[in-house]
Amino acid sequence: MFFKTTAAPCALLLAALATPAFAQETPTELDSVIVTGQRNPDDPAVVAEARDRLSRTPGAVAVVASESYEDRYALGFADTLRSVPGVFAQRRWGEEVRLSIRGSGIGQSLHLRGVLLAQDGVPFSQPDGFGDFQELDPLVARYFEVYKGGNALRFGGAALGGAINVLTPTGRNAPFSNLLRLEGGSFETRRAHGAIAREFGPWDIYAAATWSGSEGFLDHQDSDSKRLTLNIGRQFGEDRELRLIVQANDLDLDISGTQTLDKALNRPRDPDPFVRNLDFGRNIKSVRVTAQTRWRLTDELVFEAGAYAVDKHLFHPVPVVLDNDYRFWGGFSRLDWAGRLGELRADAFAGAYFRTGDNDSAVFLNTGGGNPGFQIGSTLQNATGMDVFAEGRLFVTDQLALIAGGTWGRAERDVDNHLVPANSAQRDYDWFAPRVGLLWEQPDGSQIYANVTKSVEAPTFLELVQTPVPQFVDLDQQEAWTAEIGARGQRGAFRYDIALYRSHLEGELLNYVVIPNNPPLSFNAEDTVHQGIEAGLDWRLVDNGRERLTLRQTYTWSDFFFDDDATYGDGRLPIIPEHAYRAELKYEHPAGWFIAPSVEWVPQDIYVDYANQLKYPGYTLLSLNAGVDLPGGVSLFADLRNLTDEKYVSNANAITDARTAAADVFTPGEGRSAYVGLRYAF
Repeated sequence: MFFKTTAAPCALLLAALATPAFAQETPTELDSVIVTGQRNPDDPAVVAEARDRLSRTPGAVAVVASESYEDRYALGFADTLRSVPGVFAQRRWGEEVRLSIRGSGIGQSLHLRGVLLAQDGVPFSQPDGFGDFQELDPLVARYFEVYKGGNALRFGGAALGGAINVLTPTGRNAPFSNLLRLEGGSFETRRAHGAIAREFGPWDIYAAATWSGSEGFLDHQDSDSKRLTLNIGRQFGEDRELRLIVQANDLDLDISGTQTLDKALNRPRDPDPFVRNLDFGRNIKSVRVTAQTRWRLTDELVFEAGAYAVDKHLFHPVPVVLDNDYRFWGGFSRLDWAGRLGELRADAFAGAYFRTGDNDSAVFLNTGGGNPGFQIGSTLQNATGMDVFAEGRLFVTDQLALIAGGTWGRAERDVDNHLVPANSAQRDYDWFAPRVGLLWEQPDGSQIYANVTKSVEAPTFLELVQTPVPQFVDLDQQEAWTAEIGARGQRGAFRYDIALYRSHLEGELLNYVVIPNNPPLSFNAEDTVHQGIEAGLDWRLVDNGRERLTLRQTYTWSDFFFDDDATYGDGRLPIIPEHAYRAELKYEHPAGWFIAPSVEWVPQDIYVDYANQLKYPGYTLLSLNAGVDLPGGVSLFADLRNLTDEKYVSNANAITDARTAAADVFTPGEGRSAYVGLRYAF
C-alpha cells in the first residue's frame, strides 16, 4: 500500500468532510490554510495577499498571521507554528527549538538543518545550511510563510523540509501606530516589547525593541535577550519600493542539557552538576542588514531583489568552549511574470540566490564555569551556496494548470585548519532538482494539486568536521524524490487543507549522539522512506454575526522508516511522533472576550534509537487561553499551559542502539505554567 493504515484521529478528521457543515455557506478562517474561497473581511489585507500568492503553489504551503498568536505568550516556533500540520516544533530549552518538517534533520541534536530559514526573502540560515532560531523575534513578524518540502522552489530551496520565511512588519502594514506589550508568568518569565509604525508620504518606518528574561522551567535555563529592529521604506509609485532593514541581537542563554528518561519523567528540575559546573550556554551578539526592492516593470512583470550582510559572535560553552566569529553575506534576484501564452493564461518566476561567508572558529577545553582553557582547535570554515531556479504554470483549461520547474544548485565547503594544516579540506556538491505538478482550481477558490519533486541537501560543517576524523568525513549529499497530492479550500462553515506525501531518500543524513550535549556524529543511511498525512481542518460551529465558536484541528501522521537497511532492516526512524493531534475550541463573545481550551495529543510512544530498542512515552496536554479587549486599545490575555502538570518528554536526541549507547538524551516538557500579558495598541 502507498500509505499504511493510520490511527483514529485521522479517520475522525477526514470523516468530517462528510458532515452537513459542507452544505453551509458561512465564511470562516484558518490561520494556516491558503485558499479562502471568499476572502475573510477580518483577514488583514497584507496576510490575505500572501495567501493568494502562495495559493499558486501546487503543493502544501501555509501562512500564519501574527494575529493568530498575539494573545498568547509566543517565544519561538513551538508557539507560532503549532497549528501548521506537518511541522514538528518542540522546545528544547529556553528559546531553542527542535524543528523538523516531514522528517527533515531527524537526528539533529542542536540548531537546525533540512529547512531553509529566511527573513524577508533572504536566507537567515548560514551559508552551509546550518541554522539558529534565537535571533528571530516572533513579536517582530507580520506573518510567516511555510513552504513544505519541494514547494520552497521560490527561494531556490531544495531541502527535504522546505522553507520558512518570516516577514518583518513595515510602517504601512503594521496593524498599529504604537504598541506596548508587557508579559510575565511562571519561572520568573518577563518580557517587554515596544514598537512604532509611521507613514510620511512615500516614506514609512517601523521600529521595535524587545527585552525578555526567564529563569526557565529546568535548572540552568536562565535567559536574558535584547533585540532591536528598524525597517525603513521608500515608495516610488504603485508597487515600486526600496527597503532597508537593520536588526541587532544581544542574547545571553544558559543551556540545561539533556537527561535520562527516568530523570526527565520523575525529577526533571533536579540540578545537573556537570552542566552547571561547566556553565553550558550560548551567548550571541549579532547585527544583520538587509536591503531589498520590489519594482513593477510592466503590468505583467515584477522584479524583486535583495542583499544582506551579517556579523555575528558566538560564545558557546558546552563540554568544550566554542568561540566563533561569523561573517555572512549574499543576495537574490527574481522576476515574476503573469500574462498569456497565446490564448492560455500563464505565470512564471525565475531567479537566483547566492550566499557565502566564513566562520573563524576557535575551540578550547572547558576548565569550569565556561572558562576557556587550552586551545584544541582553530579553523576557518568557508561555505558558498548558489541556486538558479525557475517555475512556470500554464492553464490548459480555465481550471487546470500544468506546472514545471527546477533548481540547479552548488555548495562549496572549505576548511583551513590552523593547528593541523594537513587536516584542511575542500569539497563541492552539485545537483539539479526538477519539479512537475498539476493544479486544478475551482471558481470558488478550492484546489486539488499533485506534484513530484526532487530534493537535495549537502552536508553542513557540523557533519563534515568530526573529531578525530582527519579532514572531512566522507559524506554524500542526501537526495530524495517526493510525490505529493492534496486538497484545500472551503465548503460553507468547513475549511480544509489536506496533503499526502511519500519521499524515497538515498543517503539520508542521520545524526546520533555519542556524548550528550556534544555535536553529534553523522552518517549516510541507505534507502529510507518518509510518508505521511498533514491535515488542517476548521469548523465554524457558530457564527451569527455576534458570537463565534470555532473548532480548529490539526493532525499529522509521520511514517518514517528504513527500507531494507543492512543494519536496521525496516525499522522505524526515531524522534518524530508517528501521530500528533491538536485541537482548540475557541468561543468569541461580542463583548470582546474569548476563551479557548486546547488539547495536544501524542498517542503512541516514540523511539529514540535507530535500533528501535528504547521509547519515550506519548502524552496528552490540556491548556487554556483567554483574553479580553478593553476600551482605548488595551487587551489583556492569559495563557495557561499543561493544566494537569503532566510529566512528559517533549523531544530527544537520536542514538544508534540503546543497548550499547548512553541514553541521557531526553528533554523534559515544561510543567504547569501560567503567563499573563497586556497589549496596548494606539
